[in-house]
Amino acid sequence: MHNTMTITILIVAFVLIFDFINGFHDTATAVATSISTRALSPRAAIIICSIFNFVGAFTGTAVAKTVGANIVKSSELPQWVILGVLLSAIIWNLITWYFGIPSSSSHALIGALIGGAMAYTWKIGVVNWNNLFKDVIMWIFLAPVIGFTAGYIIMFILNWILKPFNVRIVNKIFLKLQVVAGAAMALNHGGNDAQKSMGLITMALLSGGYISTFEVPKWVVVCCALAMAIGTSVGGKKIIKTMGSGMTKLTPVNGFAAQSGAAGVILLASSFHAPVSTTHVISTTVMGVGASKRLKSVKWGVAKNIVWAWILTIPITAIISALTIFIIKLFV
Repeated sequence: MHNTMTITILIVAFVLIFDFINGFHDTATAVATSISTRALSPRAAIIICSIFNFVGAFTGTAVAKTVGANIVKSSELPQWVILGVLLSAIIWNLITWYFGIPSSSSHALIGALIGGAMAYTWKIGVVNWNNLFKDVIMWIFLAPVIGFTAGYIIMFILNWILKPFNVRIVNKIFLKLQVVAGAAMALNHGGNDAQKSMGLITMALLSGGYISTFEVPKWVVVCCALAMAIGTSVGGKKIIKTMGSGMTKLTPVNGFAAQSGAAGVILLASSFHAPVSTTHVISTTVMGVGASKRLKSVKWGVAKNIVWAWILTIPITAIISALTIFIIKLFV
């Protein structure tokens, strides 16, 4: 029992570290456009993002169940495997943060779960492939497509509506509206992303026998919300630069279109209990907004590098996780 308690505490600590890293890694998804258009100062944007990320974490736990109970057969995994999974996801997050690559913390965690579970059990069937396809793989392709389309359509409609009005007045109004859109984006980010960490802690509690059914305890929700909010307050300057100006030049109207479109797509995904990548969604809404002007206004070289990071995240983190489990196996 003593060993179980120790490893449970370690898992909770590492999950909160992951949540913290997720917060500063994904700060860019909500604040980059607000900062690049000067709707908000970096400090104000990050404070608003932190507050709404925290609030968003209390909006539900359905995504937590998808991650913690529906992707792999968690009953077959001892707690030390969950710890190895976490370490693998954290390693990938730190690598991509260091190089300023806006990859997905969500997919890093899911890839690590898949690789860790298969490496420990030596069974393909430990992964619930139907759930993986329906709740994750399908949304890897669906969310960016919807994001690009939403950004394109919202910007097209706004261009048509705002054409008769003075550009300076329009920019002044949309600088204020962008604050609202950024808050909505952060709220939905917290609602989707913080739940993934809740799912891991609840999986560990179930594996350790501390709970009998997969129900996320209130203290887990509060801890994950705080860890993400604090991580968000730190921010990720390299990723903010890539997201805010690396792909296309943004005006306040563009920023509003991208953020409001992304917020809607993440809310839609959360309603289907799908753990989507906020990074993927906002990246593609920014691309869609840029493409609505003209296709050449999007820096497709930068976009291509980001897409490669999306495609490679799950297989790479699965391999890292498998290697981590093999190494830990030598000592347990």
